[in-house]
Amino acid sequence: QESKKHSMEVKEAKQWTYGEGVPFGDPYWYRGIPSPYYTDSHRAWRAKVRAFAEKEIIPYISQWEAAGDYPRELHKKAYEAGVLSPWAPVEFGGTPVPGWDYFHELIWIDELARTAIGGLLVCTFFLQTFALPPVLNFGSKYLKDKVCRDVITGDKLIAITVSEPWAGSDVAGIKTTAVKEGDFYIVNGNKKFITAGTKASYFTTAVRTGGEGMGGISLLLIERDTPGIKVTRLPTQGWHTSATTLVSFEDVKVPVQNLIGKENEGFKIIMTNFNHERFVGAASSIRAARCCLEEAVKYARKRETFGMRLADHQVIRHKIAEMARRVEAAQAMAEQVAYVIKVDPRNREVGGQMALLKVNATRTYDYCARQASQVLGGNSYIRGGIGEKLERLYREVRVNAIGGGSEEVMLELATRQARL
Repeated sequence: QESKKHSMEVKEAKQWTYGEGVPFGDPYWYRGIPSPYYTDSHRAWRAKVRAFAEKEIIPYISQWEAAGDYPRELHKKAYEAGVLSPWAPVEFGGTPVPGWDYFHELIWIDELARTAIGGLLVCTFFLQTFALPPVLNFGSKYLKDKVCRDVITGDKLIAITVSEPWAGSDVAGIKTTAVKEGDFYIVNGNKKFITAGTKASYFTTAVRTGGEGMGGISLLLIERDTPGIKVTRLPTQGWHTSATTLVSFEDVKVPVQNLIGKENEGFKIIMTNFNHERFVGAASSIRAARCCLEEAVKYARKRETFGMRLADHQVIRHKIAEMARRVEAAQAMAEQVAYVIKVDPRNREVGGQMALLKVNATRTYDYCARQASQVLGGNSYIRGGIGEKLERLYREVRVNAIGGGSEEVMLELATRQARL
């Protein structure tokens, strides 16, 4: 009876083989390998996200990357296709998949990251999941009604403005001030490395309303067109479509009613958001690493040297095997963390695991980008042609390793939570 049940499970799994079939080019369960995590709902969602990416993003990547921008209507197309705001509440226009869980989230990030154009993905899809939850979870009814529907339906964009020229991972060290004067806060300071700064209509902004340290930080919703705000685009190594900016506030008057949560309690709100931001960074890094691996496999199968395919040289096969080992291990760790969050969203220990996941993911990405470039040789150095995707991915390694918490800070967080 057990043997019969096992055979049926294997047969069912094989019917759901999906993708192009390139060795290691997709997660293990796409190849029909049984998994305890995924259902028909997850498989249907996977196909839906991939169909959108292949129709509306992949054909235009070269054009958008060269221009350093993408059309604003992509947001509305994504919303109408049901892939922009699957995480958001229905009352504000969200389009959740029935039974939405953290594995739907993992698939969403993974399939979008397969396009290998990180700046566009963050601007269009992921940024709202960093900048809007503080309003959704801690904002007043006034703020929710003002902002949420327009952002969730793709009509407007919201950015998160926390990092400063002198405070990145050290959030408690921010210096931008907000001094209350009557019914307004007067905001002065600078925010740096702000993704989508030139595109956003709103900024979820960390400011200092009290004394030094984490206890003096508040969050304000600041409208982009408020007098005194200057946004300057910053040229970047990668993420050319990210509209990364310096945002300066000079005597900017922000209504007191734009306070998110309570005064001087903004640090806790920011911290509640970090786990999700790091999961996005980790999952997208794992797919980026897999893309590097896939490009290496495809090239090694076609390219011939010394009378044989690259894939027939043992040294190349071992490079590919080592990349695959690291990618599959990182994928398994991401699924482990996703399962913990699915079962126990408030688990206090997940922060340390998330930190280790992010480091594992970005170091795997770093390794695979380098090794795949060795396989493609000079083609990986050219912007265009057979190595175009890999060349772009290589330029995006560092932003994944640093953004959302640098590797060094993540390792320290994990060891502190473990109470060494």
